[in-house]
Amino acid sequence: MLDMRPVGYVIGLLVAVLGIAMVAPMLMDIAEGRGHWPVFVESGLITFFGGSLIALACANGVKEGLTIQQTFLLTTGVWLMLPLFGALPFMLGATEARFVDAVFEAMSGLTTTGSTVFTGLDTLPKGLLLWRGILQWLGGIGIIVVAMVFLPELRVGGMQIFKSEAFDTFGKILPRAGQIATQISGIYLFLTFACILTYLALGMDMFDATVHALTTVSTGGFSNYDASFGRFSGNAEYAASFFMFLAALPFVRYVQLVNGQPLALHRDPQVRGFFLTVAVLVGVVFVAIQGIFPHHWEQSLRESLFNITSIISGTGYASVDYMTWGSFPVALFFFTGLIGGCAGSTACSIKIFRYQLLFASVRAQLQRIRSPHGIFTPRYDGRPISGDVMISVMSFFMFFTLTFGLVAVALSMTGLDFVTSVSGAGAALANIGPGLGDIIGPAGNFSTLNDTAKWILTAAMLIGRLELMAVYVILTFKFWRA
Repeated sequence: MLDMRPVGYVIGLLVAVLGIAMVAPMLMDIAEGRGHWPVFVESGLITFFGGSLIALACANGVKEGLTIQQTFLLTTGVWLMLPLFGALPFMLGATEARFVDAVFEAMSGLTTTGSTVFTGLDTLPKGLLLWRGILQWLGGIGIIVVAMVFLPELRVGGMQIFKSEAFDTFGKILPRAGQIATQISGIYLFLTFACILTYLALGMDMFDATVHALTTVSTGGFSNYDASFGRFSGNAEYAASFFMFLAALPFVRYVQLVNGQPLALHRDPQVRGFFLTVAVLVGVVFVAIQGIFPHHWEQSLRESLFNITSIISGTGYASVDYMTWGSFPVALFFFTGLIGGCAGSTACSIKIFRYQLLFASVRAQLQRIRSPHGIFTPRYDGRPISGDVMISVMSFFMFFTLTFGLVAVALSMTGLDFVTSVSGAGAALANIGPGLGDIIGPAGNFSTLNDTAKWILTAAMLIGRLELMAVYVILTFKFWRA
């Protein structure tokens, strides 16, 4: 029988840590003086003691390592339990959100999706706004750990191609994975503080700079205002674009960078591919906008850079309502969101490396067709791609497409129109944030959707954030028999 105690112990500890994190918004509410701080005292105590009791109840089952089944359950269980407890301040706070709305918001935060069901953000207590930022920041660092430690081990979506790269090639410099995790956390903190200082220098107040830095570096996209990043214009957009781009790069390369490998980023085909993709997309959108606003080239360049970087990284900030730019840019934004950033970053969606592996396989197949007697092996970064990696990547594409279609159909069955259903499915599954159309587009939010649609999107956010297969495998009968 599967022993759930090691899984419960780790989940309990993480829930308790989430309770401790509620101290920060509590202090913010006390400083603001609006009297909402008891909400975080109550939520924090429930979360801390609830997690502690779970950990204590499972402590006698702690072992040195986890089985493959326990690892799958832990990976999914964390992202199921944390949003439930993270939703408490929304239900008990000024929003007095219903259960479905609170869980939707917490799931959107921890998966760094950035979709919101709240309106009137400008008037909410600062503690709740800070809590939304903290949820995304914790989710950002959490998904890096999952991508670097769990998914390669679980052979999910081709991530096993990074297993040896992440831990073996560091050699004597970083012989243990724990050291890598520690350095990644340090780099994540450094980028966050650097982003805060940059926003402060560009005119944001301390609170706005802090919350937006938390949601920029995590590529989450929660803002303190209904207008999102449209509240800030000019140089702040360039700064946000820069940090969103950095957050979408593989953090393991930063670790190599600080350990004496100055060309680590340049040598990574993911990074080169991501940079080229962003540059091309920005150029295309810039030309399209110039056709509409021919006398505002600087603004066109800034809005193109900001919104393309925001969408492709999965951040989901919006500085303008790009639905007014015409059908071509809108369609381009939709498909841009399905590209994503680099593996091992805080970015979401399919990821650049999977497209590179797919194109390498297609190129090799075309060569075989032209030269039937030749031997052509698809390669990635100069190395042959193993068969199990290609099967894993192809399975990911298949399941992503299938899930996308099922979610879109399910949303349409709740009464949503075609654009809302399709773009909502893409936004949730790829963890982008805003969808398209008048309802959930960059100028709207998800508050008016029916409860069934919100639950469907909540599940899609979880499935997409954990790269589909990590969730689907635990739904199989053989998983529980093993």
